[in-house]
Amino acid sequence: MAEINRAVKGTNDILPSFVHKWQFVESSMLDTARLFGFSEIRVPVFEHTEVFKRSVGDTTDVVQKEMYTFDDKGGRSITLRPELTAGVIRSVLENGLTNGPLPLKVCYIGGCYRYEKPQAGRLREFHQFGVECVGAAAPNADAEVISLAKQVLTNIGIEKISLEINSIGCPECRKKYQEALKDYFRKNIDTLCATCRDRLERNPMRILDCKSPVCKELCENAPVVIDYLCDECEEHFNEVKKHLDWAGITYTVNPHIVRGLDYYTRTVFEFVSGDIGAQSTVCGGGRYDGLIAQMGGQPTPSLGFAMGIERLMMVLEAQNADMPEAPTCDLYIASMGDNASLKATALCNSLREDGFSVQTDICAKGLKAQMKFANKIGAKFTLVLGEDELNNNTAKLKNMQSGEETEIALSELSEELLSALNKSALKNLTDSIFN
Repeated sequence: MAEINRAVKGTNDILPSFVHKWQFVESSMLDTARLFGFSEIRVPVFEHTEVFKRSVGDTTDVVQKEMYTFDDKGGRSITLRPELTAGVIRSVLENGLTNGPLPLKVCYIGGCYRYEKPQAGRLREFHQFGVECVGAAAPNADAEVISLAKQVLTNIGIEKISLEINSIGCPECRKKYQEALKDYFRKNIDTLCATCRDRLERNPMRILDCKSPVCKELCENAPVVIDYLCDECEEHFNEVKKHLDWAGITYTVNPHIVRGLDYYTRTVFEFVSGDIGAQSTVCGGGRYDGLIAQMGGQPTPSLGFAMGIERLMMVLEAQNADMPEAPTCDLYIASMGDNASLKATALCNSLREDGFSVQTDICAKGLKAQMKFANKIGAKFTLVLGEDELNNNTAKLKNMQSGEETEIALSELSEELLSALNKSALKNLTDSIFN
């Protein structure tokens, strides 16, 4: 197939027959976030490369191997965003949003880009929903953000999902932990992949996130960060767990969670599904108290999460979750002759202004072909206009499901159509209850 007729490797089209499911999931996510006080923010799809190098970390796989980076025509290094937190925090600082009431709560939906081997649940262009809570240091903020993530997953219909949490401490208590990691991995340096040998002295925690099977196996017996927490970080983590307990949220402490980005501190968490194979993490997040200062702002405690929408769709499909049906045409107006076509145009515009989804022939089809088309698009009702209907100012409104026909005045079509739709909806509801 010619390149011009083929999507770029690692990207997917979201087709009209499926997009309504995305719209349901996205609107549910934003609605749930609003219940927790989060407002939507939209940031550019690309940033100066330094935004990601400084925030994500230049020893991470994302920065070292996966970013789409290029020089623009002005010679500036630009990167397509591999995640959204860095860009959101850049926007928060640039627009002085921390000068307003804190905590600042924002949410977002957007595409991200990473160059990696495409596979199920891992694409080069993927989409994320996420939140950032800026200016909240208390442990109950961690629990609230986790609660929001859980509520989002519940509201879109996902079941059988587990929460795993950990604490990776603050920079001070992590110093001892990093020394312990260095001691452990130095004894096995010949086993490490080339990338991790380079990471050993600069950032040994990144080895824990390596995708190499050899390094993964070696990491299973590595020291765990939770054993090296300072008193303050340990107390914070204990308080987070208390708030989760009081919120009725079940969790497992997984001491091996470190997350793949350098800006995380203290609480980190993941929601995991067993229904989509190896790419089991559908939501990841945590606290990043040092990120804003790292990007040039005043020290400001912050936290958030992101969840991949493609993976969520995989889970919903695997679990046979209830999803809304695609919206269909309320009324198809078939016409015969030029005068009837003009009347159909007028009726369509009037009914659309009243909020109805209405279609008519725009391909000069015969009546039989028009009715076949109405059936294919799932029109709830049809109306046929010819010379007799125009002369009498009446037509028969046909319920395409029941076959019932009702003669109505064309001047009262909007009122009659609404009544017929309500009657049809009530019958469908009654049938579903008693059958």
